Amino acid sequence: MEVRSIYKYARISPFKVREVTREIQGLPVSAALDLLAFTPKKAAFLIGKTLKSAVANAENNANLKPDGLVVKEAIVGEGPTMKRMMPRARGSGSRILKRTSHIRIVLSDEIEVETRETRKKKREQKKKESRKHAIAGEPAEKSATTAEKTSKTKKAAGKKGKK
Repeated sequence: MEVRSIYKYARISPFKVREVTREIQGLPVSAALDLLAFTPKKAAFLIGKTLKSAVANAENNANLKPDGLVVKEAIVGEGPTMKRMMPRARGSGSRILKRTSHIRIVLSDEIEVETRETRKKKREQKKKESRKHAIAGEPAEKSATTAEKTSKTKKAAGKKGKK
Protein backbone atom coordinates (compact mmCIF):
# COMPACT_ATOMS: atom_id res chain seq x y z
CA MET A 1 0.00 0.00 0.00
CA GLU A 2 1.17 3.51 -0.76
CA VAL A 3 0.88 6.56 1.48
CA ARG A 4 1.83 10.09 0.51
CA SER A 5 2.34 13.54 1.93
CA ILE A 6 2.66 16.84 0.08
CA TYR A 7 4.24 20.08 1.29
CA LYS A 8 3.02 22.85 -1.00
CA TYR A 9 4.47 26.32 -1.49
CA ALA A 10 7.70 25.62 0.39
CA ARG A 11 9.80 28.83 0.27
CA ILE A 12 12.90 27.28 -1.26
CA SER A 13 14.09 26.70 -4.81
CA PRO A 14 13.21 23.25 -6.22
CA PHE A 15 16.80 22.85 -7.44
CA LYS A 16 18.07 23.01 -3.84
CA VAL A 17 15.47 20.54 -2.60
CA ARG A 18 16.05 17.97 -5.35
CA GLU A 19 19.65 17.63 -4.22
CA VAL A 20 18.47 16.23 -0.89
CA THR A 21 15.50 14.18 -2.16
CA ARG A 22 17.78 12.18 -4.45
CA GLU A 23 19.61 10.93 -1.38
CA ILE A 24 16.58 9.47 0.41
CA GLN A 25 14.85 7.68 -2.48
CA GLY A 26 14.71 3.94 -1.95
CA LEU A 27 15.81 4.10 1.69
CA PRO A 28 13.86 2.73 4.65
CA VAL A 29 12.08 5.47 6.61
CA SER A 30 14.35 5.19 9.65
CA ALA A 31 17.51 5.53 7.54
CA ALA A 32 16.00 8.45 5.61
CA LEU A 33 15.13 10.30 8.83
CA ASP A 34 18.65 9.74 10.17
CA LEU A 35 20.18 11.03 6.95
CA LEU A 36 17.98 14.13 7.00
CA ALA A 37 18.74 14.82 10.66
CA PHE A 38 22.47 15.11 9.89
CA THR A 39 22.22 16.98 6.60
CA PRO A 40 23.02 20.67 7.22
CA LYS A 41 20.60 22.19 4.71
CA LYS A 42 17.30 24.02 4.96
CA ALA A 43 15.83 21.56 2.45
CA ALA A 44 16.60 18.62 4.76
CA PHE A 45 14.47 20.17 7.51
CA LEU A 46 11.52 20.71 5.13
CA ILE A 47 11.78 17.20 3.67
CA GLY A 48 12.02 15.76 7.19
CA LYS A 49 8.77 17.48 8.10
CA THR A 50 7.07 16.06 5.03
CA LEU A 51 8.48 12.57 5.66
CA LYS A 52 7.26 12.59 9.26
CA SER A 53 3.83 13.66 8.02
CA ALA A 54 3.78 10.75 5.54
CA VAL A 55 4.72 8.31 8.32
CA ALA A 56 1.94 9.70 10.52
CA ASN A 57 -0.50 9.29 7.61
CA ALA A 58 0.61 5.67 7.22
CA GLU A 59 0.12 4.92 10.91
CA ASN A 60 -3.21 6.67 11.40
CA ASN A 61 -4.97 6.36 8.05
CA ALA A 62 -3.64 3.10 6.62
CA ASN A 63 -2.77 1.22 9.86
CA LEU A 64 0.79 0.51 8.66
CA LYS A 65 3.84 0.08 10.85
CA PRO A 66 6.63 2.59 10.19
CA ASP A 67 9.30 -0.14 10.45
CA GLY A 68 8.41 -1.70 7.11
CA LEU A 69 7.99 1.52 5.14
CA VAL A 70 10.32 2.58 2.34
CA VAL A 71 10.57 5.91 0.53
CA LYS A 72 9.25 4.89 -2.89
CA GLU A 73 9.57 8.31 -4.47
CA ALA A 74 10.45 11.82 -3.37
CA ILE A 75 9.46 14.30 -6.07
CA VAL A 76 9.94 18.05 -6.06
CA GLY A 77 7.82 20.15 -8.38
CA GLU A 78 8.06 23.82 -9.11
CA GLY A 79 5.52 26.06 -7.38
CA PRO A 80 4.58 29.61 -8.27
CA THR A 81 7.38 32.17 -8.46
CA MET A 82 7.04 35.50 -6.68
CA LYS A 83 8.47 38.40 -8.64
CA ARG A 84 10.05 41.27 -6.75
CA MET A 85 11.94 44.40 -7.80
CA MET A 86 15.30 45.54 -6.52
CA PRO A 87 16.60 49.08 -7.19
CA ARG A 88 19.83 49.20 -9.17
CA ALA A 89 22.23 51.86 -10.37
CA ARG A 90 21.12 54.99 -12.27
CA GLY A 91 17.45 54.63 -11.41
CA SER A 92 16.97 51.25 -13.00
CA GLY A 93 15.60 48.12 -11.37
CA SER A 94 15.99 44.37 -11.74
CA ARG A 95 13.70 41.46 -11.01
CA ILE A 96 14.25 39.04 -8.18
CA LEU A 97 12.58 35.65 -8.57
CA LYS A 98 11.57 34.06 -5.27
CA ARG A 99 10.91 30.44 -6.18
CA THR A 100 8.67 28.00 -4.32
CA SER A 101 8.46 24.19 -4.38
CA HIS A 102 5.94 21.42 -3.94
CA ILE A 103 7.55 18.47 -2.11
CA ARG A 104 5.77 15.13 -2.55
CA ILE A 105 6.87 12.00 -0.70
CA VAL A 106 5.36 8.56 -1.36
CA LEU A 107 5.96 5.71 1.09
CA SER A 108 5.30 2.06 0.33
CA ASP A 109 5.44 -1.18 2.27
CA GLU A 110 5.61 -3.39 -0.84
CA ILE A 111 9.17 -2.56 -1.92
CA GLU A 112 11.91 -4.91 -0.75
CA VAL A 113 14.41 -3.11 1.46
CA GLU A 114 17.91 -3.46 0.03
CA THR A 115 20.64 -3.55 2.65
CA ARG A 116 24.41 -3.71 2.28
CA GLU A 117 24.40 -7.47 2.80
CA THR A 118 21.86 -8.11 0.04
CA ARG A 119 23.74 -5.83 -2.36
CA LYS A 120 26.97 -7.67 -1.58
CA LYS A 121 25.34 -11.06 -2.24
CA LYS A 122 23.93 -9.84 -5.55
CA ARG A 123 27.36 -8.57 -6.65
CA GLU A 124 28.98 -11.91 -5.75
CA GLN A 125 26.33 -13.84 -7.70
CA LYS A 126 26.86 -11.63 -10.76
CA LYS A 127 30.61 -12.20 -10.56
CA LYS A 128 30.11 -15.98 -10.41
CA GLU A 129 27.72 -15.91 -13.37
CA SER A 130 30.08 -13.77 -15.44
CA ARG A 131 32.96 -16.14 -14.68
CA LYS A 132 30.86 -19.14 -15.79
CA HIS A 133 29.91 -17.40 -19.04
CA ALA A 134 33.50 -16.35 -19.65
CA ILE A 135 34.83 -19.88 -19.14
CA ALA A 136 32.12 -21.45 -21.30
CA GLY A 137 32.40 -18.80 -24.01
CA GLU A 138 36.21 -18.80 -24.47
CA PRO A 139 36.60 -21.81 -26.82
CA ALA A 140 33.89 -20.52 -29.15
CA GLU A 141 35.46 -17.07 -29.20
CA LYS A 142 38.94 -18.48 -29.87
CA SER A 143 37.71 -20.55 -32.79
CA ALA A 144 35.84 -17.56 -34.23
CA THR A 145 38.87 -15.31 -33.95
CA THR A 146 41.18 -17.86 -35.58
CA ALA A 147 38.70 -18.31 -38.45
CA GLU A 148 38.57 -14.54 -38.92
CA LYS A 149 42.36 -14.32 -38.97
CA THR A 150 42.70 -17.03 -41.61
CA SER A 151 40.05 -15.45 -43.82
CA LYS A 152 41.78 -12.06 -43.54
CA THR A 153 45.16 -13.54 -44.52
CA LYS A 154 43.60 -15.30 -47.53
CA LYS A 155 41.97 -12.05 -48.68
CA ALA A 156 45.24 -10.20 -48.25
CA ALA A 157 47.09 -12.87 -50.22
CA GLY A 158 44.46 -12.73 -52.98
CA LYS A 159 44.86 -8.96 -53.32
CA LYS A 160 48.62 -9.26 -53.60
CA GLY A 161 48.28 -11.82 -56.39
CA LYS A 162 45.93 -9.60 -58.45
CA LYS A 163 48.38 -6.69 -58.52
